[in-house]
Amino acid sequence: MFESLTSRFSATFSSLRSRGKISNADIEKTCAEIRQALLESDVALDVVESFVAQIAEKSRVALETMQSGTNQANAIFEIVNASLIEILGGSARRVRFAKNPPTVIMLAGLQGAGKTTLAGKLAKFYADQGNTPLLVASDLQRPNAVTQLQVVGESINIPVFAPEVGNGVGDPVKVAKAGIEFAKAKQYNMVIVDTAGRLGVDADLMKQASDIRDAINPDEILFVVDAMIGQDAVRTSQAFLDGVGFDGVVLTKLDGDARGGAALSIASLTARPIMFASTGEKLSDFDIFYPDRMASRILGMGDVATLAETAKKAFDGETSAKLEAKFASGEDFTLEDFLEQLQAMSKMGSMSKILGMLPGSGAMKKQIDNFDEGEVIRTRAIVQSMTPVERRDPKVLNGSRRTRIALGSGRKVSDVNNLVDRFSAAQKMMRQVRNGGMPAGMAGMGLPAMPANKPPIAHKKKSKSGNPAKRAIEQAQ
Repeated sequence: MFESLTSRFSATFSSLRSRGKISNADIEKTCAEIRQALLESDVALDVVESFVAQIAEKSRVALETMQSGTNQANAIFEIVNASLIEILGGSARRVRFAKNPPTVIMLAGLQGAGKTTLAGKLAKFYADQGNTPLLVASDLQRPNAVTQLQVVGESINIPVFAPEVGNGVGDPVKVAKAGIEFAKAKQYNMVIVDTAGRLGVDADLMKQASDIRDAINPDEILFVVDAMIGQDAVRTSQAFLDGVGFDGVVLTKLDGDARGGAALSIASLTARPIMFASTGEKLSDFDIFYPDRMASRILGMGDVATLAETAKKAFDGETSAKLEAKFASGEDFTLEDFLEQLQAMSKMGSMSKILGMLPGSGAMKKQIDNFDEGEVIRTRAIVQSMTPVERRDPKVLNGSRRTRIALGSGRKVSDVNNLVDRFSAAQKMMRQVRNGGMPAGMAGMGLPAMPANKPPIAHKKKSKSGNPAKRAIEQAQ
């Protein structure tokens, strides 16, 4: 989503860091480049002007008060980072649960924003945390909207209250009220009401949404907006704020190729926080929106916190504990362990998505975009074609065994050989790390590779030659 903006910010700060001592003219140039980058990313003009003015003022003050020797470029970088976090809402906000259940959440937004799918994602998100949500089908206008919600609910095992077939038939206000009463009777602690949208903002849409709001008195009204609609997102959000009102924003399609201006505009102009973000087509591609993490991504610093949380969900505690104990006891990491790790990583999403969360991923954009996702599947197929004995001890893999594995996985023998060679190298490196040594490949980082637990070899001093010319050559050698 923010690839272009990240690229521009990275180039701007790279240029700033190369200047050494920074002048007011450098600040003006940096602000002009940031302004241009934001405008090209569809951020609203009012937001851009306010943002740039704030950065310029804080940067000038920082230069005046900064002590000599302080890294001025990094100080300005921190100012931009803090300003981005502020413009994105400051801090993450969770849903406010009602003191007396059920907690009622009403979804509003234009048709095509993804409200119905979002309702399922939100229900799954809270069901995974131990809540008991109920989906209410109050979108009785869009063709097959009720059926779609029922299909979504069935796929995640969440009940759907749908007394009307929809397709223009039924009263959405009555359905919403009846859904709340049903939830109370069946003791659901959360109700998510899906409402109708329109292709554009009109009086009928606002009247129906406000009637549902007044009838059910929701604890949270969430405005669902397609992050790809650009500048129009601001106009639409303001119309809903005036006509219906809302407590928070949910951004959908953040995995798209739009420029991302909506995310940087809505929170600032409406003074309503972005609470959730939908980042993919799967119902699990959904999470709380963290302004600090998004700012980190925009500035090319990755999102290690989200990556760690995703990994924690994918790797169950028992498997991780077993692997740690095995590593500590001195046992070798086997291809069976490797297969478990591959299967867990597949739960985290695509490798491109995972790599994109790493710091500096903006500089590797071309490599990440060209990453062959099928390579992980093919690697897994090779390992799965091995017997348990072969996975535990790759040394038994002779020529005939490798040929059988290649046939079983649909790969070439050279692919099997390549995997085994790479795994053996990784296994060797892990042994060195475990024994307190340093892998030889890290010597290029300015650190010498040494054998594990062995002191460096002391070389005997050679006697110096009495010939000055010869001594100079010996010293050079």
